[in-house]
Amino acid sequence: MTRARLSGGTLRSLPKQVAVPAYDRDDVAPGIVHLGVGAFHRAHQAAYVDDCLAAGEAGWGIVGVSLRSADTRDALAPQDGLYTLAIRDSGGERLRVIGSIQSMLVAPEDPGAVLAALTDPRTRIVTLTITEKAYLRAAGGSLDQAHPDIVHDLANPGSPRTAHGFLTEALARRRAAGTQPFTVLCCDNLPANGATLHRLLIEFAMLREAGLANHVANEVAFPSSMVDRIVPATTDADRARIGEELGVEDAWPVMTEPFCQWVVEDDFPAGRPDWEKFGVTMVADVGPFEDMKLRLLNGAHSGIAYLGLLSGHATVDRAFADPAIRQFVDALWAEAISTLPEDAGLDTSAYTAELTQRFSNTALAHRTAQIANDGSQKLPQRIVASALECLEAGTELVHLTLVVAAWIAACAARGKALPEGHFTDPLDAPLTALLSQQLPANETVTAVFDLAGFAKDHAERQTLIELVAIHLVHLRRDGPTLAFAALGIDGERPSIAAD
Repeated sequence: MTRARLSGGTLRSLPKQVAVPAYDRDDVAPGIVHLGVGAFHRAHQAAYVDDCLAAGEAGWGIVGVSLRSADTRDALAPQDGLYTLAIRDSGGERLRVIGSIQSMLVAPEDPGAVLAALTDPRTRIVTLTITEKAYLRAAGGSLDQAHPDIVHDLANPGSPRTAHGFLTEALARRRAAGTQPFTVLCCDNLPANGATLHRLLIEFAMLREAGLANHVANEVAFPSSMVDRIVPATTDADRARIGEELGVEDAWPVMTEPFCQWVVEDDFPAGRPDWEKFGVTMVADVGPFEDMKLRLLNGAHSGIAYLGLLSGHATVDRAFADPAIRQFVDALWAEAISTLPEDAGLDTSAYTAELTQRFSNTALAHRTAQIANDGSQKLPQRIVASALECLEAGTELVHLTLVVAAWIAACAARGKALPEGHFTDPLDAPLTALLSQQLPANETVTAVFDLAGFAKDHAERQTLIELVAIHLVHLRRDGPTLAFAALGIDGERPSIAAD
């Protein structure tokens, strides 16, 4: 028998143990537009906003915008924007229905509707989780002015394709109408993410008009933030299990862990929800928290992903249970911790102890292939920045550089020991062509650094290349087995050769 669908009409029929929105959704007005409504946003920011709505802050409903695919809209529209958040750990699962997303727009279908939402005077905050690659940075970090979508948006400001185009055109229209600018809150894993997006948007606006660029530079707030919650991809088995528990069908539930963290710079001229009442940390400078998360959580995640793939481990918990990878992560953390400020009040011991528990969560089944995506965009801030700081300080580093070598080896293994297309990268076409040449390790690493812009113009670039190349030689000869042995790490494990 076909089940009814999760919706406003079926909400009150759910089992009592399922948490549901504790407010009248008809009383909620839109106050936030979110660009990039993926699983992470729905497990993180949307849950915090749901708490605020339940506390009576009815002016902060979310208008969700997909910049590319209609999949999320098509799943959530028949459900009145409702979806289940499944909070899982090794001890069990709690279900919570989130109601903070009021409506969903698909930018390629109707860019005008997106611009209308962005220019609505009720919109006071625009949040983003569009992934690193969608910021369209050139190798040196500046705006990629030659990117076809940037070129399109400059020629067609009324029908943009990119976040840059939508934000800039909306701010231009608000300025012309005398409407206060919204605050732009970046929630992606970029270094100094608010400042980075601010700089990119100024560059984009300058290509349109100097006065507009000046407006973006001086009148629009771009607080930085740090977000942290592990959100694995939802599987068909997850959908079936959630449907059984709810008694209704949910086309796109979201899986996550109990841990959730959000650190935000408190700069919201147009107002904001009282997030701090629900666990958000409002600070003057998010930088130290951001660096700790990028280098300890995200950096370790990348290492676990690429070494896990090369060792035959499909999920993080299985890879982290491998004694060799576990030892490697401890040593990686030690190198990365040496680059963090000692006077910022960071408790790295408590943080890594918490990460140890999170990575060991057997209920999440966080796939290593999911984390492996977009390495060319993620590694600069997760790994390369720490490695360069170690070189500058003269401190030892051998584990950070293995992560970069493992990324290269895992890319080369696709279509061979790993399935073709097992994970993806914006540089896949030139990477595949380069790696198919099977050049000597040093030449390969140099060419990859050139292609991805790693350590561009840095005085320690050549040293970094040589250290990565040593690891790549080991990975090519005998996969992680030899690479770990060279680091003095013991442990039996399955091994998949990179070439």
